[in-house]
Amino acid sequence: MKLDFEKMGGLIPAIVQDVNTNKVLMLGFMNEEAYEETKETGKVTFFSRTKNRLWMKGETSGNTLQVVNMMVDCDNDTILIKAIPAGPVCHTGADTCFGEKNIEDIMFLKYLQDFIERRRQDMPEGSYTTSLFQKGVNRMAQKVGEEAVETVIEATNGTEDGFIYEAADLVYHLIVLLTSKGLRLEDLARELKKRHKG
Repeated sequence: MKLDFEKMGGLIPAIVQDVNTNKVLMLGFMNEEAYEETKETGKVTFFSRTKNRLWMKGETSGNTLQVVNMMVDCDNDTILIKAIPAGPVCHTGADTCFGEKNIEDIMFLKYLQDFIERRRQDMPEGSYTTSLFQKGVNRMAQKVGEEAVETVIEATNGTEDGFIYEAADLVYHLIVLLTSKGLRLEDLARELKKRHKG
């Protein structure tokens, strides 16, 4: 990446976007030294115009931004950083500097599958998810079937709260089963997208 730092007197705008939610988290400025520091450490570092020095985002709050990838725009004078935030990004305590909530409820499913995948790798004792992985694919598939039946019963003869509860159990067990097969919710989304006629 060849960046044009001269166009704005040694600084370039750096837009930071959450890699998982695609929300724009903040805008800062980088000089060449801040850019090199960001590449080297993997933590977003800006040039603070008010402090007149390099400033790693989260250096006091701990709410750092872990770089996933960086892209340069077509004029080579702006950088887009896709990152994972360690907490709220704004100094006000808000998720973003634009006052938006960063985690949408639907995105929790992706977070949940990432969490389940970590359980599969670490297999901590006393975890229900660990016990499912230990019992194998047949037990996981059986649990999906059991939860599907309970969901149908609640849908036809139960309450709305009971239906939501059982449907959540069904989705959770389906995610565990998908994870055990090396698949992701994104694979289901791609299949559904292929079928969708608009």
